[in-house]
Amino acid sequence: MAVIAGCDVGETPLVRKAAEVPKGAPLRDPPQYVSGDGVLRVRIVVERRQIRLAGRTLWALTYNGYYMPPTLRLQPGDRMDFTMVNNVRPLTNLHVHGLQAVPVRRPEDVFLHIQPGETFHHVFRFPRTLSPGTYWYHSYAQPALASEVMDGMSGIIVIDGLRRHLPPGLRKITEHVIALKDVRGQAGAARGHGVRGGPSIGSAVNGQINPIIRLRPGETQLWRLANISSGNYYRLRLRGQRFQVIAQDAHPVERIWSADSLLIPAGARYDVLVEGGRPGRTELETLPYNAGPDAARFPQGVLATAVSAGIPVQCAALPVTFASMRDLSRVPIAAHHTLVFSRDKSANPFFAMGRYFNPKRVDIRSRLGTVEEWTVRNPTDAQQAFHVHTNGFQVMSVNGRPHVAHSWQDTVNLPERGHVVIRLRFAGHPGKTVFHCAMRSHEDMGMMAVLQIVK
Repeated sequence: MAVIAGCDVGETPLVRKAAEVPKGAPLRDPPQYVSGDGVLRVRIVVERRQIRLAGRTLWALTYNGYYMPPTLRLQPGDRMDFTMVNNVRPLTNLHVHGLQAVPVRRPEDVFLHIQPGETFHHVFRFPRTLSPGTYWYHSYAQPALASEVMDGMSGIIVIDGLRRHLPPGLRKITEHVIALKDVRGQAGAARGHGVRGGPSIGSAVNGQINPIIRLRPGETQLWRLANISSGNYYRLRLRGQRFQVIAQDAHPVERIWSADSLLIPAGARYDVLVEGGRPGRTELETLPYNAGPDAARFPQGVLATAVSAGIPVQCAALPVTFASMRDLSRVPIAAHHTLVFSRDKSANPFFAMGRYFNPKRVDIRSRLGTVEEWTVRNPTDAQQAFHVHTNGFQVMSVNGRPHVAHSWQDTVNLPERGHVVIRLRFAGHPGKTVFHCAMRSHEDMGMMAVLQIVK
């Protein structure tokens, strides 16, 4: 098996001395609800509570009292049996983002409405073929999706199985969730059940501001990078290090690839291996990012501090090949569709395929088991984050330039005044679902459409 050379623990100018290590709080991984005997039973209470974050007391919308709620951890083939108690206004629900889930006796989760004061029971069954990796869950209530996610209603789902693709010596490595949320100050939220997102006061990792992530020199760790914000872009860099990507959007890669920075639009995830360098510290930061003339500019900032300290360990040799990917570049195409994600600046609604979202209308019908090619166009001056529910896809080209895919994904960044070509294989189960812009405010203002998968 071909391997990637082990880590370099030689000093670089970007790594600061151990004496400069700040006295920050250690990174806290979220608590976990773990399945057993093929079932995960969860009771989630949605409520408005005060939290302490960044030295402030803020109001937030919480799951079971947590601003960074528990991670839901399952195996392929498991069943998730959850009960949701809604103690806030307006309505809410819970969406399992990216997952192929067969709803048992219930409709697709995005079409559910859990009213204030209601207790709702829902069951999902996940296929044994479910791809391992990092997913997430969040509110999908329309039209309050953006505000509910912005104010705290999002958490992580892990489907186990990635480690089996690693060499035996790396299957028990330390793992961390790195869940990114934009923290908002909620002024005047003391009345009522809802919370209003105020100005940004920083980005949190697992609900912490600039926590300390500890590694030993030479140690390899698995980091689950997830953008679970309502609409931020993060361009992550770990100064002086490179990310070794083993999965994108919970799709294991065919060949491990490395990058010194990763662009993570809203809703996207990367599972990466990170190696400890020479003793000292370095910053996990988000770089400045301009999402277009009509979009927000996202500033540079430090998200966390990685500290390499302790007894060194032997650097691991990483494999080049990892998992297998079904290549869709030479398969028969059952249908071609062109999707346009546009905006009316005069009235400020957003459109998918020239129409405002209507949950009772079917915009595209696709046959189970077939492969389609979609051209997704963005004529606006702002980048969009295109996402399809339940089905991953292979990116074929960006602005006419061929794209070499290492894995499938479920979210892709649409360049301003550009287009992306993707191919999708419709697997799983028939039924209605949606595709949309993962920028939650754009979605709330109409940039979403209904996909019906038929037998």
